[in-house]
Order: sequence, then structure tokens, then C-alpha cells
Amino acid sequence: MHTVTLAAIKEARQRIGGVARTTPLVDVTTTAGRELLLKCESMQPGGAFKIRGAYNMVAQLPTEARDRGVITYSSGNHAQAVALAARLVNTPSVVVMPTTAPPIKIAGARGYGAEVLFAGTTSPERRARAEAVAADRGLTMVPPFDHSWIVNGQGTAGLEILDQRPDVAAIVVPIGGGGLVAGVAAAVKESAPHIKVIGVEPAGAAAMRASLDAGHAVTLARTASVADGLLPLRPGDLTFELVQRYVDDVVLVEDEEIVGAVVWAFTEAKIVAEPSGAVSLAAVLTGRISVNGPVVAIVSGGNLPPEKLAEWTTVGFGLRAPG
Repeated sequence: MHTVTLAAIKEARQRIGGVARTTPLVDVTTTAGRELLLKCESMQPGGAFKIRGAYNMVAQLPTEARDRGVITYSSGNHAQAVALAARLVNTPSVVVMPTTAPPIKIAGARGYGAEVLFAGTTSPERRARAEAVAADRGLTMVPPFDHSWIVNGQGTAGLEILDQRPDVAAIVVPIGGGGLVAGVAAAVKESAPHIKVIGVEPAGAAAMRASLDAGHAVTLARTASVADGLLPLRPGDLTFELVQRYVDDVVLVEDEEIVGAVVWAFTEAKIVAEPSGAVSLAAVLTGRISVNGPVVAIVSGGNLPPEKLAEWTTVGFGLRAPG
């Protein structure tokens, strides 16, 4: 049985070394008006943190599974990460994406050699097709978040932050299915339990917040947000359990605030962040994170279509730091 432990996260760190980058912390304290650093996972291969978990899992598969190939279902960033991880170990890959997936993410997955299939607009729809194709072709599923090997890989970002800023007071993490926040929280709380870990969801896709409030995993009827990578209808069973155990709070941000954070990151910090990657920054800039001391916000993805960035910056739609 696979488990999420500090030891397993440390093993994952060794495994993914040389593939996933140790991403920088960019200090934006002066412009943010509070002690704030951005952990730029947008600078990973594939443009998001997802390579950490994807490579950690694909690299552990037995030879016969690699020979047959892997498959996943994803709104985009995990698809690219699995395609890249598969290419690095010479394994065929198939990814199932929503019909509404951004062209930049589709092109990225194909560029890494994946066969791209499409199914509906929700995670259950693409998961169902991926499972059917996996059964038909004998492929190994690499889930987007609800697997210990994935979570352990994502947790390596937490270890890096502790190395880079051991005095950090709080780490703020975007939440989709919960793989990143679960892994980071496990790594951090098992190493330094006094550090706060706070998750952030779009208000229109708050499955983890609803699940915490209910005391069990909840399936939403629908989700809608500009943050296209954070729209699962339900958190994973494993990720929900770990969030319950380790995460201090989950806060919500509105789409307008998310877009404002995207523009702020570009204009003030010169960082390209997609909406899904900027929800953490939005939570800090709007004053939803109340802690004393340095805050690290994980910018989890940077796959933003240039025309969308141009549109938002032209409108001048940005946030100013509180105060």
C-alpha cells in the first residue's frame, strides 16, 4: 500500500532531481506591501508544478507497464506533465482533455508526444473516457491528483520552500483536486508544524471548502471559474483526508480578484501566471491571509495564452496591495 510520508516525499525529491527544477522564490515585498515571496512553479518544464508528481509516478512503473504506455485525464497542465514524463522514460502516452481545453495546453501535450483525446467539459467525463481507453489498450492510469505517488511528488515543493526560507510563517497553495496542497502540507507539517499551510480555491469551484464544511468529500453540481485548472467537481479521497489532517484553512477568491492577481504578477513582478496559478497571490493581495512573518505564495502554473494576457493588461485590470 502506498502512503504519503515525509520519507516518501524525500525519496521523491531524489527521484525527480534533474527533471523537475528547484524553482526560485521571488521577493515581491516592496510592491506587495507585506513580506511576500512567490514560489515560481510556473517555471517548471511544462509550465507547472505537475511534473513533480507525474515524473515521480511514471519513473516508478515496472518495465511491462512502461512498454504498454500510460494515460491520464486532465484540464491541461497534468496532461503536459505526463506527456513529458513519458517521453523522458520512452513510454507512449495518451491524454484525455476537455473540449474546452486552452489551445496552449493542447499544443503543449502534443509537443511532448502525447496522443490527445477529448471528452466533455468535466473531470468525470474525461476520467470515464480515460478509464475506457486504458482498459481497451492495457494502459496504466496516472491520475491527476488522488494517488500517493503523485502527492509525494508534489510535496517536494514544500521541502524546497523550507530549504529556501526556513523562517516562513505561512505557505499559500492553489487547490484544484488537492494534490499540491496535500503534498506540500504533509511535507511542511511533518517537518515544521508551526508553519501555516493555507489553501485557496476559486469561489465558483470550492469543492474542498465545501467538503471540509461537510466533514466528508462533497461532489458539486457544477463548477465555473476563470481558473480552468481548478475545476474538479470533487476533491480526491486521499487529498481530502490529508487536507483535513494538515491544512490550517482553505479560503476563497473571486474571479475578478484572480484576474487582478494575474495582471499584478505580470506588471509588478514580471511573472507570467495563469489564473489557476495566481489564486494564491490573489488571496494574499486581497488580505485574506492574516499571519505575521514571511508568506510564500506558490504560483503553480504559467500556461497563459498571450492574447489573454494582452487583453487583461490592456484593460488595466489589476490589484493594488492592501494598504
